[in-house]
Amino acid sequence: MNFLLFGLFSILLSGLAPLLLVRRTHLAKGVHSALLAVGCALGLCGLYAASQAGANTSLSFAWLTFSLSLSVDSLATLFLMPLFIVSPLLVLYSYQYLGTSQHTVRTVASYLFFSLLLAAMVLVSMAADMITFVVAWEIMSLASFLLVLYDWEHLQTRKAAHLYLLFTQSGAFCIFIAFALLFAATGSFSFSTEAISALPHSLKLTIFLVALLGFGSKAGAMPLHIWLPHAHPAAPSHVSALMSGVMIKLGVYGMLRIYFLLDDPAFIFAWIILPLGMLSGVLGVVYALAKHDIKRLLAYHSIENIGIILMGCGLGMLGLAAGDRVMAAFGFAGGLLHVLNHALFKSLLFLGAGAIQHSTGIRKLDTLGGLMRRMPVTGRSFLTGSVAISGLPPLNGFISEFLIYYAGFLGLRLTGFNLVLVIATIISLAMIGGLASACFTKMVGIVFLGEPRSKEAALATEAKPAMRVAMILLACICLLIGLFPAPFIGAAFAGLRDLAPLSSLMLSDIVSTISRNLTMAAWLFLALLLGLTGLRRWLYQGKPIQRGSTWGCGFTQANSRIQYTASSYAMDIVDFFRPLVRVRTVYKGLAGNPLPSPAEYSSKTDDLAEIGLQHLLSQPVLWCAAKLRWIQHGRIQSYIAYIVLAIIVVLLAA
Repeated sequence: MNFLLFGLFSILLSGLAPLLLVRRTHLAKGVHSALLAVGCALGLCGLYAASQAGANTSLSFAWLTFSLSLSVDSLATLFLMPLFIVSPLLVLYSYQYLGTSQHTVRTVASYLFFSLLLAAMVLVSMAADMITFVVAWEIMSLASFLLVLYDWEHLQTRKAAHLYLLFTQSGAFCIFIAFALLFAATGSFSFSTEAISALPHSLKLTIFLVALLGFGSKAGAMPLHIWLPHAHPAAPSHVSALMSGVMIKLGVYGMLRIYFLLDDPAFIFAWIILPLGMLSGVLGVVYALAKHDIKRLLAYHSIENIGIILMGCGLGMLGLAAGDRVMAAFGFAGGLLHVLNHALFKSLLFLGAGAIQHSTGIRKLDTLGGLMRRMPVTGRSFLTGSVAISGLPPLNGFISEFLIYYAGFLGLRLTGFNLVLVIATIISLAMIGGLASACFTKMVGIVFLGEPRSKEAALATEAKPAMRVAMILLACICLLIGLFPAPFIGAAFAGLRDLAPLSSLMLSDIVSTISRNLTMAAWLFLALLLGLTGLRRWLYQGKPIQRGSTWGCGFTQANSRIQYTASSYAMDIVDFFRPLVRVRTVYKGLAGNPLPSPAEYSSKTDDLAEIGLQHLLSQPVLWCAAKLRWIQHGRIQSYIAYIVLAIIVVLLAA
């Protein structure tokens, strides 16, 4: 615990120290990076010490009239691990990505809020009572809101930040209600009180559903994801990486914490989480396929991966309800390992997108192209992240998804509706993998291959050294987990150690066997890939190579306009899901014109959840607000009367 507290202090100091160096930008950046790296290193040491202790370490102190409590158990350890690993690399990236000398104050303020967000996320994971959790959660929400506002002069950025604030505060309100129900039933703010497990099943289900609304909104699970595709593109890329890779996982952490506190392994919880995971996973990747903005596309892939994590956790819940603790352990372990893996490869992809935008000023796929020759390090790093997020060997995404598949195949022993649910989960996971591969084939092909589609793409240059180092290190970690998965699989199962239903389960033999087989398969796959590459080079050695222009489909002079666009590449797949995806197209063709005229085609995909919430929620709320506008008239006497009237009503109600 001491290491964690010292690390937390260093992280907070990393945000405060640059305020004293506001006139010396490079020194402020260096101090911030060094202090934050030290804090994260101390945090990792603290997690290692806590895991070796084999028991919860806790700390409590008084604050106002409340007692704030912190503790580190195995579940918190697993959610803190990606935070301490990824954050120093994001700060290294930001050293040359953020701001110029004209934006010194803005940059220093961003560092303050970045450190505050990290510290708040640490406290959320370590909170041992409701008051500590709520205070840290609110600090986390406000700090991330201010980080999204970095480019506040743009209207779209302000709109995205306000939408995020609306959803995060609405979600927090649901969390407060769930905690209020817990306190009213138990009389305690502590998460460790035994009275929670004795609550009636109906009350437990109510608390879980209300909490699910709040935590699901933060996680970006469908249909509560509306803020996510707007906030991630608006924020700086390293902030998007932190929010997508780490912060939204705390929504999953909250769900799991509430689920295990309630101690009620009923089927209904799995019946809620599994369809939610399938919906988020499949529609998340389908909407990503239809998007043409790099960062918006990656934002929808965050929704997809939250769906994969929820499917793993849902299989774990189903295993507990069915009395199959082995299935439960593999489901939860797969979901928890995917929390770490997604933090790594999604951070890598957002940093790659930021490098592209930093070099070209463009985020639209159809105006890029040919960047692999101009930005080879960024291109190869992005390709590594693309293979990882698609769940392909020998990278880390394959490892966690394999554990979830294994839990699903163990679930084929169930019967009835539960069997149907397991089969649907396996099919959904396979569909997500295929669609993700198609999406990133599109993205890598359109952005990095072919010829430049704009002057900006043709003049692109490689990312700056600090940005390249951060991307290379993340890519290497993704490959490391894929080639040496045993310690990371062990860490995922160790994350279940302090969870009562799974604490006494002994799986060392089967886990070591699976880890060994996955390691062997990864190395065989890598050897096959390298062998085929070497064989190709040997066969072509000494042979004359001719170069010529690509066939232009009848055009006499090939140019970038005859290449695939993002829309044309993916539209056939998106059309298959058209009942769930609304596609609007504009086409002005040659039909009916006796003389040739310019043709025009464009398409836009609308998010049905966003449309539904706009019609069912935002428009009625705005209508009601307009009708109540007379209350805000500027007369102070009337405002005082409102306050007095409210006090009288409260006193009468009491």
